[in-house]
Amino acid sequence: MFDIAILGAGRIGRIHARNVAAHPALRLKYVTDPNAAASDAVAAETGAAVTDLDTVLADEGVRGVIIASSTDLHLDQAARAVTAGKAVLCEKPLDMDLARAQAAAPVLGGDVPLMLGFNRRFDPHFATLKARLEAGAVGALETLQITSHDPAPPPVSYIKVSGGLFKDMAIHDFDMARWLLGEPVVEVYAAASCLVDPAIGEAGDVDTAKTILRTATGKLCVISNSRRSGYGYDQRIEAFGSQGLLRADNILESSVSTWGGAGGNPGAASDAFQNFFLDRYAEAYRQEVAHFTEILAGTAKPSVGYADGVAALALAEAAAQSVATGQAVRL
Repeated sequence: MFDIAILGAGRIGRIHARNVAAHPALRLKYVTDPNAAASDAVAAETGAAVTDLDTVLADEGVRGVIIASSTDLHLDQAARAVTAGKAVLCEKPLDMDLARAQAAAPVLGGDVPLMLGFNRRFDPHFATLKARLEAGAVGALETLQITSHDPAPPPVSYIKVSGGLFKDMAIHDFDMARWLLGEPVVEVYAAASCLVDPAIGEAGDVDTAKTILRTATGKLCVISNSRRSGYGYDQRIEAFGSQGLLRADNILESSVSTWGGAGGNPGAASDAFQNFFLDRYAEAYRQEVAHFTEILAGTAKPSVGYADGVAALALAEAAAQSVATGQAVRL
């Protein structure tokens, strides 16, 4: 059994804590958070001890550290944990600043495993789409359409510290695009607006964006992001190939639909979409921790690591630059 510590007892930290506690090969030994109430709640639920980072890193029995703290702490905490010889699962983004993340390569790009928390790669539906794409089910991939719309915007207090729509929200889609395209992105063009909440614009961010990615061979990906859908958590991927289409659609609360007729025209009303990422990606988070366990056991290497975190961050910064200049950005 591997002892694990979790840094951060907020929303994501609690999800990881429960998944670690439920895994037969893991024990959640420590939890840390400057918010005592949050860390105490996780400790009470999982049996972990509340402590500080220095204690975690000094404990030779701790094999892995999951970093779910505020974004501004990710890079420094990951560097300290890796230097202490702990395998790391770090939530996205790796840092707010691309140059800082790149400069950490000598530490974070070494032999101690570092896994990035791009959980959507572990979603069974997206993983199946990827496997079928690689098996040639629709021929050669030509274009991608990724839709990622939140049901409602987060509080403006969160927006102010999030790093912005591209680094906080769209960064998942940049990673998915890279993963599915299978080759480097060489050009980014993005357009964005504040259409959902004027307060988001006043905080210096946008809430609606369309981004086009182009690879060296000309493959295209269009990413649609919105902080508000009005109809639930909209998460779809369409992969257009030379011989057809692969599509991963939204997950509903149930498979029950209501059929009726109006004015002689048949109609159907399906159940609602799963309404937030904690529901939609619950299995992805479990599989993410399962993969981290394989890394600790030495039976796998991180399938999404430091280089992926830097590459996704580079796309996020390029998208923001494109919005600011109105020009496509070459990478």
